[in-house]
Amino acid sequence: MQFQNTLTFAQQLDAEDILRKYRKEFYFPQIEGRQVIYFTGNSLGLQPKLAQSYVDEIMGDWRMLGVEGHFHADKPWWDYHERLAGPLAKIVGAEREEVSVMNTLSVNLHLLMVSFYNPTKTRFKILCEEKAFPSDQYLLNSQVRCHGLDPEETIVEVKKREGEHFWRTEDVRAKIEELGDELALVLIGGVNYYNGQVFDMEGITKAGKAVGARVGWDLAHAAGNITLKLHDWDVDFAAWCSYKYMNSGPGNASGVFIHKNHLGNTDIQRFEGWWGTKKETRFLMKPVFEPMETADAWQISNPPVLALAPYLASLQLFEEVGMDALIAKRKRIVAYLEFILNEIAQAVEGSFEIITPKDRGCQLSVLLHGQGRPLFDYLMKHGVIADWREPNVIRLAPAPFYCSYEDMYRFGQILKDGILTQND
Repeated sequence: MQFQNTLTFAQQLDAEDILRKYRKEFYFPQIEGRQVIYFTGNSLGLQPKLAQSYVDEIMGDWRMLGVEGHFHADKPWWDYHERLAGPLAKIVGAEREEVSVMNTLSVNLHLLMVSFYNPTKTRFKILCEEKAFPSDQYLLNSQVRCHGLDPEETIVEVKKREGEHFWRTEDVRAKIEELGDELALVLIGGVNYYNGQVFDMEGITKAGKAVGARVGWDLAHAAGNITLKLHDWDVDFAAWCSYKYMNSGPGNASGVFIHKNHLGNTDIQRFEGWWGTKKETRFLMKPVFEPMETADAWQISNPPVLALAPYLASLQLFEEVGMDALIAKRKRIVAYLEFILNEIAQAVEGSFEIITPKDRGCQLSVLLHGQGRPLFDYLMKHGVIADWREPNVIRLAPAPFYCSYEDMYRFGQILKDGILTQND
C-alpha cells in the first residue's frame, strides 16, 4: 500500500482497522479537555475499562467472605494466578505449565539467576548487551558479587559498531563463540528499551546453548508486543513485566517462563517458599519443600490477587483479539508512523533521525539534532504523551490496542509545527 500523509487517508486506515472498536475499551488521559495522543504503551499501558470490575469483584468477595474468599470466591484467591497462565502461554509461545505470575520483573530475574547462574572456576562469564536497562545492570553486578566474583572480569557486553545505533546478530554470536567454555549465562533484553530493536532470540539462544551456556531473556518490552516462541526456541528462562503492552497497571506483577526441561527437577537451586510447594499438600505444613511440577515451583508467597485482577482483565482482551491480529496492526501502524516521520524529516532536513532498525516491535526511537528537551515539552503541551530518554531521544510506541492511524497523522502535524516553532 502507498501511504499518504493526509487526514483522509489516516481515517480510511482506521475504517479498515478490525481492532478499531478496542480503542473504546481503554481510558485515555486528557490535556486541556482533549484526549491525548498516547505513545507510551512501552512504559505504561492505558487502563482497560474492564479492569475496575475485576478489582471490585475481589473487594466484594473480601467484604462478604473474609478469609473464605481463598476457597469460596467465584475466582478463589488461592489459585487465582493459575487463570493467567493459559493466556500468557499463548502470548509468549510456551506450554501452560512453563508459565507463572509472581513478584515483579527485577525480583524474578534475581530469583531465576539463583537457578540458572551457577558459576564454576572455568565457566563463570555472563554476556549481556551494551548499556542494558539499568535494573538489569544492577542485578547482574550484584549477583556476580554474591558469588565472590569481579563484575569487571565476569560481565561481558556486546557493543554496537562505531557509528551505528543497533546491534548486529553476527557480533553477538561471535562474542558467544569467543567466550566458549567460559560462558555461563546469556541474559539480554529481547527488545531493547532505548532503540526498540528486536534481538534474534532464536539464533542467539541456539548459539548460547551450543557452547553449553544457559540462556535467559528480559522480555519487558517484548511480551505482548512481538512474536515469541520461548518453548520452541529452547530458552531456559525468561521474565517480563505486565504493565507495558499488557496494560495491567503501574508496577504490577511479573510473568516468568521456565522451560519444561527444568520442571520437576528437585536438584535445581532456587529460593523456596510455601506457594511453590505441592498444591495438594501445601496446607499440611510439611517441613520439607516438595516443588510443584510447573513453573509455580518458583513462587514464594501467595499471589497478590488485587494486583492480578487488572492483569487478568487485560488478558481477556488478548484472548479475544489474539497476538496475530495485534502484530498485524502493530506492523502497519508503526510503518505508517515511520512514513510520516520520514515525510517531516524531508521538510525539516537535519532535525532528527530514526535510530530503530527494521527488526523492531511497537517502537520508533527518534534521535533529535539541535532540538532537545524543548521539542519534547512542546509535544507534551500540545497533547502528545511520549517518552524522553537522555540525552536527546524521544520514544514513540503506538500500541495497537488503542492507538489510531489518525493519531499518527495528527502527531505528525504537531511535530512539524513544534520543530518549526523551535527553529524560529
